[in-house]
Amino acid sequence: MRLRLPSPSRRQLIVGAVVVVLVAGLVGWAVVPKPKSFRAIDQLITVRTGPDDSAEVTLDTTLYLPKSASAADPVPAVLLAHGFGGTKQSVRGDAERFADLGYAVLAWSAQGFGRSTGEIHVDSPDWEVKDAQRLIDWLAARPDIRKDGTDPRVAAVGGSYGGALSLLLAAQDTRVDAIVSMITWNDLVNVFLPGGVFKKQWAGQFFGASENPDDPQCGRFAKDVCHAYLDLATTGRATPATEALLRKSSPSQVLDKIKAPTLLVQGQIDTLFPLSEGDANARGIAANGTPVRVAWYTGGHDSGTGPQSEADRLRQLTGQWLDHYLKGNGKAPGTSFTYSRVAGLNAQGRGLVTAASSVEDYPGLDGAGTTVDLLGPARQIANPPDGNPAPISSLPIAGLSSLLGVGGLAQEIPGQHADFVSEPLGAALDTVGAPRVRIRAASPTGEATLFVKLYDVPAKGAPSIPDGLIAPVHLTGLPKDIADAVPVSVTLPAVVHRFEAGSRVRVTVATADSGYWAPPEPVVYSVAVDGAITLPAIAGTPIASPDAIWRYVLAALVAAIAIGLAVVLLIARRRARRIDRSVTAEHVDTPLVVRGLRKEYKNFVAVSKVDFTVRRGQVVGLLGPNGAGKTTSLRVLMGLTRPTSGEIFVFGHRLLPGSPVLSRVGALVEGPGFLPHLTGAQNLELYWRATGRPAADAHFEEAYDIAGLGTAVHRRVRTYSHGMEQRLAIAQAMLGLPELLVLDEPTDGLDPPQIAEMRKVLRRYATGGRAVLVSSHLLAEVEQTCTDVVVMHKGEVVAAGPVEDIVGDSPSVQLDVSDVDAAEKVLQELTGVRAVAWSGGRGLVVDIDGTPRAEVVAALVRAGVGIDRVAPRRRLEDAFLSLVGGDTKASGERS
Repeated sequence: MRLRLPSPSRRQLIVGAVVVVLVAGLVGWAVVPKPKSFRAIDQLITVRTGPDDSAEVTLDTTLYLPKSASAADPVPAVLLAHGFGGTKQSVRGDAERFADLGYAVLAWSAQGFGRSTGEIHVDSPDWEVKDAQRLIDWLAARPDIRKDGTDPRVAAVGGSYGGALSLLLAAQDTRVDAIVSMITWNDLVNVFLPGGVFKKQWAGQFFGASENPDDPQCGRFAKDVCHAYLDLATTGRATPATEALLRKSSPSQVLDKIKAPTLLVQGQIDTLFPLSEGDANARGIAANGTPVRVAWYTGGHDSGTGPQSEADRLRQLTGQWLDHYLKGNGKAPGTSFTYSRVAGLNAQGRGLVTAASSVEDYPGLDGAGTTVDLLGPARQIANPPDGNPAPISSLPIAGLSSLLGVGGLAQEIPGQHADFVSEPLGAALDTVGAPRVRIRAASPTGEATLFVKLYDVPAKGAPSIPDGLIAPVHLTGLPKDIADAVPVSVTLPAVVHRFEAGSRVRVTVATADSGYWAPPEPVVYSVAVDGAITLPAIAGTPIASPDAIWRYVLAALVAAIAIGLAVVLLIARRRARRIDRSVTAEHVDTPLVVRGLRKEYKNFVAVSKVDFTVRRGQVVGLLGPNGAGKTTSLRVLMGLTRPTSGEIFVFGHRLLPGSPVLSRVGALVEGPGFLPHLTGAQNLELYWRATGRPAADAHFEEAYDIAGLGTAVHRRVRTYSHGMEQRLAIAQAMLGLPELLVLDEPTDGLDPPQIAEMRKVLRRYATGGRAVLVSSHLLAEVEQTCTDVVVMHKGEVVAAGPVEDIVGDSPSVQLDVSDVDAAEKVLQELTGVRAVAWSGGRGLVVDIDGTPRAEVVAALVRAGVGIDRVAPRRRLEDAFLSLVGGDTKASGERS
């Protein structure tokens, strides 16, 4: 709906010009790209690597060098490593940003990736780490790189695969002056065998990232890495040799050797490298007195970079760290800890809004918190053969779990899980850290593989696993009877999550999960929770978003726009006062009156003459073949386009685009339109918020009932079928229970049971003084739903009135008789009866061809046939076809 303002005067044009100049100046200053301050130099560098430098590989590199860099003015360097499966191109954006800040940035494709030769050894100190050392040697030989003596001033920066490389490199080469390591691992044994259970999906995702036609089984992986994976995937257990290989590529073995100040960034939505991996790195490095700063953010391997505000915050932290420890600028960043949580939805529907907080020192994962009692008896649960079927708690593809909302859609398998649930929370409860719970288990085999999950069960909506994180545990030495079981403490993955007031906390113990290996033998376990769960918390201080400076920079822009708009709107308001706001007394209590409506376009007439009325309590069907002008009439009615001539009154108010009286009308015209990344409920709430009316007036519960989506109303709209979107759109039209409801093809996309339910909804809605106008091509539905119809043809109304009047006298009758066979014999002998057809049960449809109904009834009675009902049989479809002359195709007009 658009408000058409009057044509601007000269004064308005001057004001508008001032606003445009201000906008153009400030926005141009903000967004016009600066010329590049660096040049990119591609080069293949051959290095000696491997044990005893026994091998030679070629690394594909790019050096991003500031144009100001020279022997007279050398600059510090950044070694920028990419993630697993990527190449030097994957980090190009970050490399260019660092180069703009005055750093020489060397990015390269690791062994086995891109154009680099060699094999994938998974950050082996003998291979990939040694490659990075040779690149430091190469930087040290350049005169334009800043040095301390002969050592280059260099930082190791990387994420995931590159993050672990940065830590391992700093432990092996003391020339590294600073580290920024993001979303990476501490111990690969813990990563791929958490709780002793093999994380098969993520391991398979890693292993499938390499392809080599010469070795289809191992791809570009080194043979020892390949065989270790194949053994793990086959048995679900790691041999001592496999554990040794994984630990060789783990920072956990060398943290005591890291002396370079380290910024650790870990993702909160990460089922591959959860927060516990970053926590172990932080504690291990800080134990030797090395400065360490920890930052958590609402992203990770399951959610990408997270919201833009998070990316900006992390860039700010990285910039401060490198500026101080490489350039020597500014005071030491300190060792404070920052974290964030999703605080809500952007008011403009542009993704999520996050709120960041900080504390003076990193507290770890197991801080003090709140104990919540869990209720529920011991239960028996079945382990299926080979863990199949299994619920899906996450998907091992970067960003896909977040995109699909898998943690919010997790469905447990009946008989394979036990739930232990708290009472509703009396107040909101923030959790920051790793929840702890004690469980008891019994097994006839003496061991059990279990999956412990934390659920948020809101008062309204579907239960969800925060960030899709679960705790697998493999228990041994178990008794056969649960009464003899000893409590075992289970630490669940750390989360940053708010349980809202009224929500319940649920701990689920399950026997399988699609992401993990499971025992092949079927067995039944007994499980119980020992009393309560501890939810840790941190008293953080809110911190400003890094984009806060823009709020001040753009304040002048906002003020200028506000002043300009205020002037324009003031003039428009004064002009609007001259608009006819009178009320026509005779129509004040009539929802809709249409008089002489005509709508012309350049080359044709869409609507030539339309007159009809919709009164309280009526459900009026607007019928007509394609091109009759139905949709055009509805668009004019909703103020979406202006009529060429004619009048429309809504409760006595003459209708114009933007008329206030439209607040009393709800509509669905030309199909639904929703934000796909929001849930159905969120879409309805944002829509209502945009109206500026109080939430209490929306009647959301009634709208949810009308939608009939159940818990699906809390799913993202991108997962909806067309029929589900249609039902949500109808619910949106009914928000606020408007007095006049206008629906264009409301049953489009609905299945027969849903159509039948919609029929009841529309009838019920028209009670209590409300009215409904519905356009439809389903004549049988209109006949069963509507009290009145308006039939349009070639832009005109050809008939209007109650359905029974439009149908009129019928040449056929419906007879319900006591004996169908006897009745058929009697009727077939009557003169003038042309056809008899059985309509199911005890019903007959008889074409009496003008024979009086009384004669037909008398003949049946004389033959001893009982008659329960006699009714006209003519359908609305028959009347419709007679009115439009069988013309059901478009006639050149456009509706």
